[in-house]
Amino acid sequence: MLTLASAASALLAAVIGSANTAPQPVGIDENAPVITRDAIVIQAPVNRVWHIQTDVENWPAWQHGVSSVVKQTDGPLRPGSSWVWSTEGLAGITSTVEQVDRKRRIVWGGPAAGITAVHVWTFTPTGKGVVVRTEESWTGEPVNADTVRLQQALDASLDRWLEDLKKRAERHP
Repeated sequence: MLTLASAASALLAAVIGSANTAPQPVGIDENAPVITRDAIVIQAPVNRVWHIQTDVENWPAWQHGVSSVVKQTDGPLRPGSSWVWSTEGLAGITSTVEQVDRKRRIVWGGPAAGITAVHVWTFTPTGKGVVVRTEESWTGEPVNADTVRLQQALDASLDRWLEDLKKRAERHP
């Protein structure tokens, strides 16, 4: 027989259990035909690196290849925030934030020219600055049709992005 005390105890256990269950991190598509992983150490405070990376409207000021960004949502990036941007001659990329752990991790993704991308960034403060890790997956018909060339393009793009982020963040504020 269920008593009021046992019902309350079960409800409390359920509430505590759900409160301790963190959302599962969103990640790249590990089965995608094109995946790039890269990292860099940036000698700057994590606050600065995070701000530069998540201030998407200012990407054209420091990222080679990014020619335009139009933010679709106001305020800081959060799940559901989106922007439309152009880079490396590819216009109309729509990126939408899927997950944010401020100053630690951000995930966005979306479609562009038949390619679906998922992009994960992590920021780990260390005694020497911040380790910035990025990983991105691409799927879609264009990727299947030209995997080698698109793998090389993504590898080069993320390497440049990290180098540009490092240069920008290590400049004096």
